[in-house]
Amino acid sequence: MSEQQLHFNSKTIHGGQEPDKAYGAVMPPIYQTSTYAQSTPGGHKGYEYSRSANPTRTALERSLASIENGTYGLAFASGLSAIDAVVKLLAPGDEVISTNDLYGGSYRLFRQVFEKFGIQFHFIGLQDLDAVESKINERTRLIWVETPTNPMMNVVDISGISVLAKKHDILLAVDNTFATPYLQRPLDLGADIVMHSATKYLGGHSDVVVGALVVNDKALAERLYFIQNASGAVCGPMDSFLVLRGIKTLHVRMQRHCENGREIAQFLKTHPKIEKVYWPGFEDHPNHHIAKSQMADFGGMISFIPKGGSYDEAIRIVERLRVFTLAESLGGVESLAGHPASMTHASIPKDEREKSGVVDALIRLSVGIEDFRDLIADLEQALG
Repeated sequence: MSEQQLHFNSKTIHGGQEPDKAYGAVMPPIYQTSTYAQSTPGGHKGYEYSRSANPTRTALERSLASIENGTYGLAFASGLSAIDAVVKLLAPGDEVISTNDLYGGSYRLFRQVFEKFGIQFHFIGLQDLDAVESKINERTRLIWVETPTNPMMNVVDISGISVLAKKHDILLAVDNTFATPYLQRPLDLGADIVMHSATKYLGGHSDVVVGALVVNDKALAERLYFIQNASGAVCGPMDSFLVLRGIKTLHVRMQRHCENGREIAQFLKTHPKIEKVYWPGFEDHPNHHIAKSQMADFGGMISFIPKGGSYDEAIRIVERLRVFTLAESLGGVESLAGHPASMTHASIPKDEREKSGVVDALIRLSVGIEDFRDLIADLEQALG
């Protein structure tokens, strides 16, 4: 059976992988080396220096490409270094359209690093395709999408944005960190670039920091590889090994994340002390029909606002949690709770983040794979 015929759950284990040629090791060895012996100048076995390529990283990159139905994968030192490489495709005077409730680290990179080099960023609600097209001009070179967005869980129509991008010859990049390829595959929906903070669900165990890009176009892959090699933002062999190991259980973990997410979302929605719950699985969630069509399920990320909520009330709740851990990041086997206004999105000015709904009372949950009854009991006591 060819790899293309494999179902997703099999691709996570076998996609792009083969036993090690030296001794038949089933898991790719950790090639903890910086350089490689050459028989003559330029005469090597495919590897010469580990910034340029490393066999363990290659194994991860092949797996990444496989699970995203892509052709070329690139593994980076972090999700932000992967985003950095994409923006380095641009030149001074170019413009980028992105979502108005972007992850705080991406926003900081765009506004505080790249704007001073003459690249202009527009942050709008990408759910409105007419508004997106109205922002496009002759200088627009990239549309940067998150879906579901962080932390407001807004859903963006990837196929619809793709039509606009192709019409105007613009690159479309999708941050697929929240959904993972278990739930949605943006390349199949018309995206040019898929990005992951592989630190999150792909690694899945809160023990590694890695980023990833996957593309289909050879010329685009070569440009990104040149930037990666020239800039040096690569992940090490041990990090590559850890993410590759995490990918092999992605499908079973995501199934439980989704099951638990549904239980927690329903619990919060009916709780008398909760004002609002943001989760794309609700039928009354904006663009729920898009989520239903482009995602296999609705994930384990949930945000909510306590009734009559305030900054102090949100802090009180997250500090009382005992099974949920108060921490940044997401996508690990353990459940995490965060306060975006003071943690992940603190770099966004208060007036700008509040326009997109990231108010001081908002709490974000990354629902793990524990027994959902323990998670509900923990939320109940914290809210009480």
